Amino acid sequence: FSLALLTTACSTVPEGGAPAANSSKSMMPADADTKALYIQSCYSCHSSGAAGAPRTGVAADWQPRLEQGMDTLLEHTISGFKGMPPLGMCMDCGEEEFIKLIRFMSGQE
Repeated sequence: FSLALLTTACSTVPEGGAPAANSSKSMMPADADTKALYIQSCYSCHSSGAAGAPRTGVAADWQPRLEQGMDTLLEHTISGFKGMPPLGMCMDCGEEEFIKLIRFMSGQE
């Protein structure tokens, strides 16, 4: 599968009929290792909001999740929650990588 194919498969139109923010699709982590993990495991859904995923860089999507705290976000990432599969499709990631990815996607880095 190509990244473009995965992105197309996960693309959704949010409530109100407006397309997902283009900025979510163009944002990438500065760190090369985090960027590789993001593209491999997070991009296809978090860039578009597929299955209710909070979109990368969209504060309104992340605010209610951040209010739950990092421990809860980590638990949801590791165990799976709603539309998010266990380990968020990153079978080799540990807590440190998940924290970096969450911070990047939520705009905390």
